[in-house]
Amino acid sequence: MHENGLSFRIDRISAWSLRAPLTAPVVTSFGVMRDRPAVFVRIEEASGAVGWGEVFANWPVAGAEHRVHLLMDDLAHIVLGRTWESPAEMLLTLEATTRIRALQCGEPGPFRQVIAGLDIAAWDLVSTRSRVPLSAVLSDRPAARVAVYASGIHIANAAKAIESARAIGFRGFKVKVGFDSTGEPQALGDCMNLLQSTETLCADANQAWSVPDASAFLSKIAPLGLRWMEEPIAADASLADWAELAKIGVPLAGGENLAGFADFDTQIGAGHLRYVQPDVCKWGGVSGNLAVAQQALQNGKIYCPHFLGGGIGLFASAHVLAAAGGAGALEVDVNANPLRDLVASSQAHIADGHWTLSARPGLGHGFRSLPEELESFVTLHRET
Repeated sequence: MHENGLSFRIDRISAWSLRAPLTAPVVTSFGVMRDRPAVFVRIEEASGAVGWGEVFANWPVAGAEHRVHLLMDDLAHIVLGRTWESPAEMLLTLEATTRIRALQCGEPGPFRQVIAGLDIAAWDLVSTRSRVPLSAVLSDRPAARVAVYASGIHIANAAKAIESARAIGFRGFKVKVGFDSTGEPQALGDCMNLLQSTETLCADANQAWSVPDASAFLSKIAPLGLRWMEEPIAADASLADWAELAKIGVPLAGGENLAGFADFDTQIGAGHLRYVQPDVCKWGGVSGNLAVAQQALQNGKIYCPHFLGGGIGLFASAHVLAAAGGAGALEVDVNANPLRDLVASSQAHIADGHWTLSARPGLGHGFRSLPEELESFVTLHRET
């Protein structure tokens, strides 16, 4: 990572919560999304340099508007008017400064998510100001493109969704399970039969099962050759529980619901996860996710960033993956979401199973103010 040019000062913050209505809900094993929310954050230096970030806001249902207020009322005064030596310094300072406040209100997750969005924005600012893509600031030899896979595919609609995703250029697919343990092993087998020679299939249970139920399910699907099974049990299950499942032989994936360097140290060190999946908008931003990616690689694991949100976070995930060598795969949800597509269109970036990074500076979005196409989705806008 280059050390020069990383200092910055935030003189203005703007934040928007946005919601895009859906005609077909996005269904997971733990809940239903009836619209697509996002929180976009813009920071600005007095010099005019700007950076954009994104804050996780999918859950709870009222989360997007809450995150905007949390940013403006609990964190903005800490970061405004101060010169930071680097985004990573700001991340660590904010985590330490807000720790007691987050404990007091029982909301460590929302605080982490807002801090992650600020970190992304700071990296966008310093790399845009330097007139180079973010991945080139993070690494001397970033990948120009990264593998990509289509996610968010409900097992009940898998055949049609895989065909549609293949037409866009995807060669990897991930289906959501955890709704019907009896019929889903056969359904996954049917999905495997749809694949062409260079294609892969993963499954995501979204923490749906107990350890005995997960063990039974994994034993049934072990012969299929899935690339991985994601979060078959609760993310905070004991290492002994994860070890029990790992013995079955189906590669395990997880990390989107871990937070903090200590949690990743523990899980990566234990070795039960083959695929490590932190989410750039849920914890750590670019700073934390790059460190976890490097740690995963050093321990012989594969870094595959989790992401299910708007286009800014998707760009950030792509740049971190490219900076980490690009050996994993970028997750792109294929359910309808204009908050993603109007910023980071799959059609513009995906071909032959890969996402090509933009050569534009920073994250590559190319805008200074909120695009007019997104203004109709705004439910709350605040700035200071």
